[in-house]
Amino acid sequence: MRRYLYPWSKSEVKVFDSDVLVLGSGIAGLYTAIKASEYFKVTVLTKKTIEESNTEHAQGGIAVAIDESDSPTLHFEDTLRAGAGLCDPLTVRILVEEGPSCVEELMDMGAKFDRHDGELALTREGAHSQRRILHALGDATGWEIERALVAKVKDNPNITTLEGRFVVDLLENDIGDIVGALVLNEETGELEGHLAKAVVLATGGLGQVYRFTTNPSVATGDGMAVALRAGADLMDMEFVQFHPTALLIPNAPRFLISEAVRGEGAHLINAAGIRFMDNIPGKELAPRDIVARAIWKEMNQGSVYLDFRPIGQERILERFPTIHQTCLKYGMDVLTMPLPVAPAAHYMMGGIATNSYGETSLAQLYAAGECACNGVHGANRLASNSLLDGLVFGARIVEKIRETIKVKSPSWEEVLSPLGNPCGTGFVNHGTVKQLEDQGLRNRIKDLMWDSVGILRDEANLRKAKELLMAWEGDSVSTCCVEDLETGNMLSVGLAVAKAALDRMESRGGHFRSDYPLHLDELWQRHSLQRKEDYHVRYVPVSGAD
Repeated sequence: MRRYLYPWSKSEVKVFDSDVLVLGSGIAGLYTAIKASEYFKVTVLTKKTIEESNTEHAQGGIAVAIDESDSPTLHFEDTLRAGAGLCDPLTVRILVEEGPSCVEELMDMGAKFDRHDGELALTREGAHSQRRILHALGDATGWEIERALVAKVKDNPNITTLEGRFVVDLLENDIGDIVGALVLNEETGELEGHLAKAVVLATGGLGQVYRFTTNPSVATGDGMAVALRAGADLMDMEFVQFHPTALLIPNAPRFLISEAVRGEGAHLINAAGIRFMDNIPGKELAPRDIVARAIWKEMNQGSVYLDFRPIGQERILERFPTIHQTCLKYGMDVLTMPLPVAPAAHYMMGGIATNSYGETSLAQLYAAGECACNGVHGANRLASNSLLDGLVFGARIVEKIRETIKVKSPSWEEVLSPLGNPCGTGFVNHGTVKQLEDQGLRNRIKDLMWDSVGILRDEANLRKAKELLMAWEGDSVSTCCVEDLETGNMLSVGLAVAKAALDRMESRGGHFRSDYPLHLDELWQRHSLQRKEDYHVRYVPVSGAD
């Protein structure tokens, strides 16, 4: 794997600096920036607009043990159970115990959650033993959280936000410390060097490597790819969560149908109108991997539907106005008819390996949110734990930065320059001929990942995927438009997923091998690790130690 996506010259780069550089504008990035701004000057860079992230699209809510009948201990137990033996108990304990205060702070920042008779309204989702899911505007929780955080950031004089900035690679000095990021200004086509005493990756997931995904177009695995090229460890990349219920209508996007719909009482039925989950423990509210595979199996016999009608029309309109209105656009009225659904790639449980303070294997580099992996989600994330994850570990990153931040700012002179010739006039904006060629490669990646590294996996298909992705990755990126750079990142992270899935010869959580269907704790209750110079995937035991 090359160190940089393409060669570049230091003399062509505009240089900026700040104390803390945050890459990404979802819940993890913005919350971290706000917390860090109490002590430091912060720059937030975002690929598109500040509002565009996976957070904005989150419907169901945020899981937190705040009800009198609930407790952090019950939340802890539910998370471990869903994680299929790969959760690190220490990080899960931190999540559930520090979560309530972080959510209270989020509300102090302006996030308004739904209430009933003056009390916070709570619902239940799959694999939760209690009603502990906070939601906003019915089914627009992510939008409301993003709205509140964006408003807070824009009103903060210690935070500078720059939109339309694509992170190309991380910058390092001669002792291997990360000192900033090389960034492409999408409007001007110019390279920028953003230097900082600490860099936080909060760039989200990689759903776009799959043909069918609930993720927005920005989710191309950029943060994981740049960290891998810089030499950081990736962990548990075989564990991709496929959401069981996404809208399945020809020519329509795989719009997410929140798990909260089933939490409120909707039924999964087959073409004959039969509830095929009836004989499975937990029924419609079993863990996501179980429900997704059950739907996938049922789809071999015919269509699968999610029937909202048992919820009742009044409750549907109150809790799921966005879903109702979106489905109406495609001619489907959930008040009167079952909705056709299918699984889609939704969330990456793996990512950049971190400890419980968000520290990666590279000095001064931190990661939070979906691009990070600290063992809190194990092999199968418990529904609605992701937003909480971004809050809790974003706050802990700031604690660690305060302890370890260097007094002296990095200088442009100490940044290591890449080998090779300058890219020169290779910088191009959208709409180039190369982009059309690149779109073909992107489509091949998405189809290959869906067909061969998807919900059901086997050795032959995984080996085919690994070999093809390795061959495609050998081609150089010949222009510097964002689409090309995204495709290069999709190749890198797709290959990491395929390699880890091929090596893990068992089935666990979101990783299911039809040729190795058993869950084998004695051999495989271990985290996978990958580094760019490693030929083989490495493994470390699941541990509660930090």
